Amino acid sequence: MIDFRYHIVSLISVFLALAVGIALGAGPLKETIGDTLTGQVEQLRAEKDALRTELDTSSGALKDSEAYIDAAGPQLLNGALAGRRVAIIALGDVPEHTRTALDQRLDQSGATVTAHVTLTDMWTDPDVRTFRQALVGYLSPYLDPAPPADAGVEADLASALVQSLVTADPANPDVLSNDAGTLLDALSSSENKDAPLVTVTDDVTMPADAIVVLAVPLEPAAAGATPSPEPAASVVTAQLAVVSAAQHLSTGAMLADGPRGKGALTDAVLADGDLAGAITTVSGTDVVTGQINVPLALANRIGGVNGHYGFGDGETPLPPAVELPPVSRTASVPEDAGVGAAP
Repeated sequence: MIDFRYHIVSLISVFLALAVGIALGAGPLKETIGDTLTGQVEQLRAEKDALRTELDTSSGALKDSEAYIDAAGPQLLNGALAGRRVAIIALGDVPEHTRTALDQRLDQSGATVTAHVTLTDMWTDPDVRTFRQALVGYLSPYLDPAPPADAGVEADLASALVQSLVTADPANPDVLSNDAGTLLDALSSSENKDAPLVTVTDDVTMPADAIVVLAVPLEPAAAGATPSPEPAASVVTAQLAVVSAAQHLSTGAMLADGPRGKGALTDAVLADGDLAGAITTVSGTDVVTGQINVPLALANRIGGVNGHYGFGDGETPLPPAVELPPVSRTASVPEDAGVGAAP
């Protein structure tokens, strides 16, 4: 057993040490400690000011670079898609500023945007799958070419959507066919008229040559916030079916995506060798470089060159230059226009 006197001695030692520390801090070491702390504070303040200056310089240089690229856009895009008609399919809610910027870049390339179509939640909602299956049965007679018998509901609907945007009247290549109009009307309405599979911004009267598919960009998580959940596998499958149908049934199609990251549709394409070899992608369309790349990449795809453009793994920064032949429209897009065929 420890003697009580041991506790007394220990307590006295503690208080003596405390007293000595206070005495030294208030006396001989006061100036030294104060000077040290003051010096450290001044150093930290200087480092903070230097970092702020460096950040302001970098931000200014970045803005200058973006302004230069933006100004060079019309010159880079001039004639890239001259005379081409492009329909835009958004796979969900895409920021309006991105839509507007892509419209502007397509216009600068010489293309005409013929349609803006957006998929609603009904396109992938598991609770209305029975309705979608029944709708496919109604749409099947209007599909030419018809999808394979075992294609599945997602592929059938994707084929119907694309054909509704690209199929011309055989007698007049500047007008949508009657079957195309029927398909689009069916997809943009529903049994109760309140929950269509797609919404259409304006009346679609002119068939498109090519398709730009806009992916829904990932929402970056705020500090301390829970990241947005990744899309369900069934949703990704349905979205990729739209991109594949767009490429197969038009003269050329491409996927315009937001930032790369877990859950981005571009990553799903690049992870699948078959898709990566058939589907052109552009990531980073939330910024000017990606927006300018979209018409350039689409021109390459129409010309038969597949690629993936951006600044992530498996991507190249800029599509190569390509000169497309003049547009000739004497009939509808043939069934075998297929992958990369030029109009």
